[in-house]
Amino acid sequence: MFTGIVESVGTVTAVTDSGAQSQISISSPGFGDDLEYGESIAVNGVCLTVAKHSGDTWIADVMKVTRATTTLADVKVGDRVNLERAMRADGRLGGHMMQGHVDGVAELVARDSQPDWDDLSFRLPAEVLRYVVRKGSIALNGVSLTVAELEGDIATVSLIPTTLAETVFGDARVGDRANVEVDVIGKYVERMMEARA
Repeated sequence: MFTGIVESVGTVTAVTDSGAQSQISISSPGFGDDLEYGESIAVNGVCLTVAKHSGDTWIADVMKVTRATTTLADVKVGDRVNLERAMRADGRLGGHMMQGHVDGVAELVARDSQPDWDDLSFRLPAEVLRYVVRKGSIALNGVSLTVAELEGDIATVSLIPTTLAETVFGDARVGDRANVEVDVIGKYVERMMEARA
């Protein structure tokens, strides 16, 4: 489980394709000096497993289906990515409960900079819209955010300077894609209601 509170921004140092899967290498100085083989890391909101670790760099395998359904297909050397280690059972839940299982990919369609925050508007894929509500939680590239406005398929989030400085959203441009994870509780409720019907 993750909380959507980004701990660090890493840099992609290598992407290696090997048929059905690829490997991504990420440099993250000062992040997880005690990383262990097999532990889970959310990379732009995608739960990946540490396959190798050496110094400030670690490697994760990325399956074909993950590349096909997330923005990790777009990642190239030099890209910056949001990083979060799995939540500790004795830690604070600063954002909201997340699994690192991406539900779809959104597109940034507008960015409005204000003196003290930026409004970012994303076009959401149709399959996630029923789980998104105004003032509800949403994860975009692994960041726990609140939906400030929802009009049709456009969800707007307001980002404070800290979020802009500490995540990849500081550099986000119109046209960029973002991984979307909706609130898992809503999906479970829907499933239970379907079973009762």
